[in-house]
Amino acid sequence: MLQLLGVSKSYDQTVALQRTSLRITNSSITALIGPSGCGKSTIVRMMIGLIAPDAGEVRFDGTVLHDDNLLSVRQRMGYVIQEGGLFPHLSAYRNVALLARHLKWPRDRIENKIAELTELTRFPRAGLTRYPAELSGGERQRVSLMRALMLDPKVLLLDEPLGALDPMIRFELQTDLKRIFGELSTTVVLVTHDMAEAAYFSDRIVLLRKGAIVQEGTFDELVNNPSDPFVTQFINAQRSMFPGGSEAIS
Repeated sequence: MLQLLGVSKSYDQTVALQRTSLRITNSSITALIGPSGCGKSTIVRMMIGLIAPDAGEVRFDGTVLHDDNLLSVRQRMGYVIQEGGLFPHLSAYRNVALLARHLKWPRDRIENKIAELTELTRFPRAGLTRYPAELSGGERQRVSLMRALMLDPKVLLLDEPLGALDPMIRFELQTDLKRIFGELSTTVVLVTHDMAEAAYFSDRIVLLRKGAIVQEGTFDELVNNPSDPFVTQFINAQRSMFPGGSEAIS
């Protein structure tokens, strides 16, 4: 569904992403994880065309992303960022319906889709008339998720969508996202700094460090067959997040 082929990115003298290749298979859930500045958000922004690689190419469903097809390809992707990225001057309803209205969907089609999404995300219908400032952090993220799913995307990209939430709201949204991913056939790429979250959601984890992929595989593979001492160090640094603490991942 998504391929990075020898891509790299630098800003002046700073290397954000070393030459990297990555394949995201259809209907899979992939977590990109690693320390701050490791390149995981750079990868997601390349996937949706917000930034262009200095070298290499990005392919979506076999098609190379370039300026001429970028807008049409983006309509087949959903994108959720930390804190939602909602337009503050638009109601929740208008935020969700924004792209559909731009594409001139009929009103009844928009209404039916939003009704479907409020049920899927468990967002209260009464909240659709409120503005982002009138919503809780968890409600804003649900609106952002509905907006991302409005056009029935083939790929859903989530860039640390739960990072700014308090633990109780985060736990509730994790549970709901897990259910939503199970109900949809959408390919999901999730950026997180939390190994427990990555293990909870994903079929495959891609661990990065200093702009390069250190290892990719299941959580069990990273724990039991680390390709580099950094893999074990990174997991052990978060051992308190796992049941049983260090004994669970020793």
